[in-house]
Amino acid sequence: MNTRLAPELAVTRWFNTPKPLTLAGLRGRPILIHAFQMLCPGCVIHGTPQAQKAHMMFRDSDLQVIGLHTVFEHHDAMNPGALEAYIHEFRLTMPIAVDQPGEGTPTPVTMRRLGLRGTPSSVLIGRDGSIRHHGFGQEDDMAVGALIAAAIAEKPFTPAMAAAGATGADACTDEFCPAP
Repeated sequence: MNTRLAPELAVTRWFNTPKPLTLAGLRGRPILIHAFQMLCPGCVIHGTPQAQKAHMMFRDSDLQVIGLHTVFEHHDAMNPGALEAYIHEFRLTMPIAVDQPGEGTPTPVTMRRLGLRGTPSSVLIGRDGSIRHHGFGQEDDMAVGALIAAAIAEKPFTPAMAAAGATGADACTDEFCPAP
């Protein structure tokens, strides 16, 4: 079981949300992060439509889907204005964060923190803030849906458990143990 806590997002700008989101502020909810670049064919064809579909299909649950535009190549072409047009043209409604550029490296900060190998990538975070799934490349819709459903079905993660620093199996109480 992976009990690594997800590192906080480093974001320079948000789209499709009235206020910035933080992983700490979303603790207690499952989170699906979809890392993409708008010039990545796998993102355009599969990954981003899959994340948007998850956002729409699970909108009545407490799942939070976040798009993470994480640019590690073609920096000049993938600026916020171009991203805004991309979001409009592809009718993306999930909150989308722009990853903070890396200093002295083409790899953005959140991409590095999460250990992403490229795009598209997905990271599923459980209610306790731990990483449940780390995917790279095209992933089957049914498999991703099953992972999301399992994360949604986890028992609530209480503030007392968070205060104690519990994650994964350590989060067990006399009443329940969160699913991995």
